[in-house]
Amino acid sequence: MLRPLFALRLKREHWRTATPIRAIFKRAFAAAGLPYFNPHSIRNTLVALAETRCKTPEEFKAWSQNLGHEGVMTTFVSYGAVQSSRQAEIIRELAKPADSQVPFAEEVGRPRGVGRRITSMDTRRQCTATARSF
Repeated sequence: MLRPLFALRLKREHWRTATPIRAIFKRAFAAAGLPYFNPHSIRNTLVALAETRCKTPEEFKAWSQNLGHEGVMTTFVSYGAVQSSRQAEIIRELAKPADSQVPFAEEVGRPRGVGRRITSMDTRRQCTATARSF
């Protein structure tokens, strides 16, 4: 029978180091019979998920705030590095002539940038520029 995971005996004060949370993670993973992953690797996974799930800058900003980041740039800079295979895909796409890269907004007849959703083909640079506006 699986028991819910609760962090017991936590005090409502800041920790000076990450040692207490690492110990909690180690005990929780051991209790679940899983190999240990440190807290930062879990946050990396959450940011990677956000990069696939969030379709607008507002959604990514909300996700970033949920991670406790005051500024969305912390999320972009500190987590979720672009995988080599994805980087190559992006660079190949950018190498195509500009007229073959039709933005979503123009496809549906809206002025460029109005109501545009971020797609997997957008580059991190474009997302970062948009995020700075928040």
